[in-house]
Amino acid sequence: MHRLRAEVAKAVVGQDAVVTGMVIALLCRGHVLLEGVPGVAKTLLVRTIAAALDLESKRLQFTPDLMPGDVTGSLIFDPRTAAFTFREGPVFTNLLLADEINRTPPKTQAALLEVMEERQVSVEGRRRPLPDPFIVAATQNPVEYEGTYPLPEAQLDRFLLHLTMPLPNRDEELGVLRAHHAGFDPRELTAAGVRPVATPADLALARAAISRVGVAEPVLAYIVDICRATRAVPALELGASPRGAIGLLTAAKAWAWLAGRDHVTPDDVKAIARPTLRHRLRLRPEAELEGVTTRSVLDAVLSTVPTPR
Repeated sequence: MHRLRAEVAKAVVGQDAVVTGMVIALLCRGHVLLEGVPGVAKTLLVRTIAAALDLESKRLQFTPDLMPGDVTGSLIFDPRTAAFTFREGPVFTNLLLADEINRTPPKTQAALLEVMEERQVSVEGRRRPLPDPFIVAATQNPVEYEGTYPLPEAQLDRFLLHLTMPLPNRDEELGVLRAHHAGFDPRELTAAGVRPVATPADLALARAAISRVGVAEPVLAYIVDICRATRAVPALELGASPRGAIGLLTAAKAWAWLAGRDHVTPDDVKAIARPTLRHRLRLRPEAELEGVTTRSVLDAVLSTVPTPR
């Protein structure tokens, strides 16, 4: 983690919390929804992490005219052989950067449902598995709604984490300007000195270690009680799903392992609960008008559900 943060810092100033979230997603084989205003280096961050972990990365710019076959791949007729051959889409990679995912219509967004859950593409009845590891890092702009299509709940539930990239503070923004003044080019990461500090094999070993992290029965019950409590909140019309509970368990194990522990504590669950659950909650319209947010709902749930000793 220290080496990775040092490499990422060569291109991206700050954002340590988001880097940690991305690492947790890679360790858990989970997908990430990155949200932030334009210009906070969402795309650059994903590309830098891929370079620092020696992962193959492809970028797909989601646009209103994008078709499902442009995402997953399609059958192409080859006149030389008089047969159809499959041309792989950009999803056949380790780290797919789905840039501005909410700019494409629901038909194309639905092409990612099987990809994100089953990690495969089915064309003409044949299953084509994706490389391992494979995660989707999708970005979206929280302040622009013109020409966008809200992500459906079924797709949101497939994201392990919802991470917010804040604006840099004054010192961090000053560091960004100094780097660009010195000749930094965000399109040339190699020239910026970004080098691999880990490999996919290292990630596989880490995933094996995380699977051995212990979780006591009261902590398992605590995770279930948190998710069930969200389903009983009057301000919500949709609470956390069982997939959300599984995601919270997996992310908490990775968080505990990164902290150097071989077991999960209730504090680990609390630390990772908000980015794991907030995108899975759906507010009632009247609650939104009253100023209720998913963050305030989760704060209330975490403060009321009894913490195991």
